[in-house]
Amino acid sequence: IQISDNWPGYSLDLFTYPQHYYGDLEYVLIPHGIIVDRTEQLAKDIVQDIGDNDIVVLCVLKGGYKFCADLVEHIKNLSRNSERFISMKVDFVRLKSYHNDQSMQDMQIMGGDDLSKLTGKLLYKFPLFSFSLCFTLFFMFCKDIVGTGRTMKVLLNTIEKYKPKMIKVASLLVKRTSRPDGYRPDYYGFEIPDLFVVGYALDYNEHFRDLNHICVINDHGKAKYRV
Repeated sequence: IQISDNWPGYSLDLFTYPQHYYGDLEYVLIPHGIIVDRTEQLAKDIVQDIGDNDIVVLCVLKGGYKFCADLVEHIKNLSRNSERFISMKVDFVRLKSYHNDQSMQDMQIMGGDDLSKLTGKLLYKFPLFSFSLCFTLFFMFCKDIVGTGRTMKVLLNTIEKYKPKMIKVASLLVKRTSRPDGYRPDYYGFEIPDLFVVGYALDYNEHFRDLNHICVINDHGKAKYRV
């Protein structure tokens, strides 16, 4: 789903959200209900593509945890209602790539179990989970948002050193940016303008993760929570 650059968003008056963020937001870009519906469709697409493979899921923290949790739950529900059980295991990795609202040149990658266990596995990436099984796996990376693609390229290069059989990436959001590198995730929910967005676990200096909707932060909010 593509959200145009001139999309005015939804008025905050139409929604409920935590009172401690009153005055900190411009508008709602994507309401929570639309996020849920789109995530369910992504789950259907992924299940259709999995075939006979089980999934190792690697969740990219912290911004990816809600998307990943919801996506995996949808996949589990589809598995329960089908003739084939889809096995999934989960691990987590954390990337540090922003200071305030500015992307940093150097990224820190933290966490994750012994990634050498992924050698020869079928890898599906979305910012959420990863498990190591003794049979062929689809490894999925679950990520919250892809901007220039620089962060994902660093992470993919790290994972690919272990030669998994296959890697797929799912991201809730993809930004249209003036600095693209041509990278696109295999699955994504929404293409959005080059805006700094918060909510649905996306944060600004650890604030706004408790906001269900994806919103655009205003200058007052940035100044209030700047470090």
